Amino acid sequence: MIFNLFKKTAVLTLKDKAGRPGAAQPNKAKKTKKFKEAEIEKKAAKPKKIKKPKRPKKIKKIAPRVKPKVKPAKKRLVKGGGLMPEDTEIVGRVTHYFPHVNAAVIKLEAALSAGETIHIKGHSTDFKQLISSMQIDNNPVESAKKGDEIGLLVKERVRIHDIVYRA
Repeated sequence: MIFNLFKKTAVLTLKDKAGRPGAAQPNKAKKTKKFKEAEIEKKAAKPKKIKKPKRPKKIKKIAPRVKPKVKPAKKRLVKGGGLMPEDTEIVGRVTHYFPHVNAAVIKLEAALSAGETIHIKGHSTDFKQLISSMQIDNNPVESAKKGDEIGLLVKERVRIHDIVYRA
């Protein structure tokens, strides 16, 4: 509203959203209760889309499976490579090898004692050896139990993950 002091009359000017003089925006009608109810009725009157029922999947009849007769294997496949007889017992696995002293570190999965014969088998390793001495933490021992890590002098090169059997 701008006052003209000379004419002593008030002149009303319309302003747009940015505050500049220009055309006025029409007032938005306030939604009354009746207006809101009418909108709800319109939405309710609209037909809803009907979903088509899905076709049931065809069920295939399967003949009963017949298990083939399998003879028990006399030998088993070993992870390190090759076949081993079933009657051999896994004693442990090689976890480290020291080539300068020809010593192997073996993590035991069964008890082992000095004087027994072991068979070490792997991808490129395959030999038998008599255990003359064992060590646990640099201390000589006569026997070791499951879970121990022993140091053992070996006559040939062994590799990590080679399997140690009781011969």
